[in-house]
Amino acid sequence: MDNLYKPIWDKVKTPLLIHFVDNPPLFAWVEKEYYDFTGNKNRLHEILNQQQYLQKHFDWFSHAKAGERFECSPQNIHLNAIGEDGFTWTGRASGMDNTPRGRDAGGFNKILWIDAISQQALSARCIAQMEESLGNTDAAGKWKTIYNKLKDKINELYWDEQDGFYYDVAIEDKQPCRIRTMASYWPLLAGVASPAQAERMVKHLLDPQEFGGDYPTPTLSRRDKDYHDQTGDYWRGGIWLPTTYMTVKALEGYGYHEEADRIAEKIVRQQLAAYHGIEPHTIWECYSPSSNEPSTEYGRRARPEFCGWSALGPISLFIENVLGFYKVSAPRNEVYWRLNKEKGRHGLENLHFGTTTTDVVFDGTNTVDVSSNNPYSLVINGKKYAIKPGTTSIILK
Repeated sequence: MDNLYKPIWDKVKTPLLIHFVDNPPLFAWVEKEYYDFTGNKNRLHEILNQQQYLQKHFDWFSHAKAGERFECSPQNIHLNAIGEDGFTWTGRASGMDNTPRGRDAGGFNKILWIDAISQQALSARCIAQMEESLGNTDAAGKWKTIYNKLKDKINELYWDEQDGFYYDVAIEDKQPCRIRTMASYWPLLAGVASPAQAERMVKHLLDPQEFGGDYPTPTLSRRDKDYHDQTGDYWRGGIWLPTTYMTVKALEGYGYHEEADRIAEKIVRQQLAAYHGIEPHTIWECYSPSSNEPSTEYGRRARPEFCGWSALGPISLFIENVLGFYKVSAPRNEVYWRLNKEKGRHGLENLHFGTTTTDVVFDGTNTVDVSSNNPYSLVINGKKYAIKPGTTSIILK
């Protein structure tokens, strides 16, 4: 993270160019997740109180103007803030290169992008939570106010009650652009949707004719005229692990744990099948929405050896949703496990969080064996167990 902050905000010279400075603003989300796993308040103090990297990036993103240039980047900025209503963006800068978003409004610069403003809301929410962790109540309150303002704007301008969906919005007339993509699930990750709104969004997500089925989370609705069924043609239906992971975590935030786990397991199984069935045997940049194969970009297979974001499947989704270790909190000294006995013997060894290292293994029948160097609480399917240093056997009832 510092390799991004220091060139952007401290103007530190580096040979590592930042391709798009205006890529999705996910720094605060990452730092919040890192803090949850490490409990490292010194890190929070440095980035929030001393360097203020997260606040600087949030403020810049809020007022960015297309054409700006950063010394650490070969690209001009594409992001453009449109007052308080949101942002225009581009496919490449947003990460969704050949998305048809903006198709019916005249182009990328004719719409307000639902993901950009929602990612800003997510950032404000995470900054507020981290300030609370440091005991900075005034700062936390300020960022809660910023978050609530963004939340209100998103629900006022981007929510379409008729369809029960968050859409991009045409700048000219503020009408919804009815192109459904996975970008519309960022408001759920940011906690912007009400439970009723989330329920309607989940219906679209589980619909086999839209985003559900045997190969869930295609990046473009199967009902869209630009949807490419065979390979997904990159962002025209391709399954991308970043948007899949975001959506799975968004579902968990609204209590849709079973749905999240099912989606995750289908995607991990698809990756595994593609790994075994396609040469080279590798992790791919993105995947087909209809088969156990990679997606394509300009007619060729999307990139192999892509353990950047695509490793979210065999690592993060596998641990958090297939195995079920969905939350770890070093500050609270707790591990949360959604244990599925039907999966037989499974668990984790050498799980590290804070200063704790632990093994947690279900024996396949009725016992969980735990070893740890520190005491902590293990929450299994909602029931809390006190773990002591050494070994512990838990008989499940």
